[in-house]
Amino acid sequence: MSDQLASGRRIRTFNVIDDFTKQCHAMIVDTSISGHRVARELTRLIDLHGKPEFIVCDNGTEFTSMAMFDWVQRSGVELQFIQPGKPSQNGFIEAFNGRVRDECLNENLFSSLKEAQEIIENWRKRYNTDRPHSALNWATPNEFASSCSGVPQNTMDRTAVTCHA
Repeated sequence: MSDQLASGRRIRTFNVIDDFTKQCHAMIVDTSISGHRVARELTRLIDLHGKPEFIVCDNGTEFTSMAMFDWVQRSGVELQFIQPGKPSQNGFIEAFNGRVRDECLNENLFSSLKEAQEIIENWRKRYNTDRPHSALNWATPNEFASSCSGVPQNTMDRTAVTCHA
């Protein structure tokens, strides 16, 4: 996603959603997000949350870069690309991005990158802790994830993470 600061400088967000728990594991905000940065963030998230079988993403340059193809080889995580021009193939992240746009980006005028990072991170935390989700029987993503603790990963069918930049 992109937005801009009050100065007109463009900012980008890199959003990572767990398809099973609906948790937003990361919303990285910066002026530019390279394939190297995406690979670094995904490695960090795997260290924290475990390794998915695959990651669904669009065809942005940060995902189709050599850095990401090298990361795929090292990590063993498959990238599944949606068809160009078919955002409905990645419907949950598109709906999530709409919420981000309506509830956070359109509601704030960011004076600096640091301010944008703080406000967006606070929104992400509220999304995970305060927003019930119909697909989770009206639990919040964090409540649902907690209810699954102790359940072997393979019985949860938790295989996919969705990314969008």
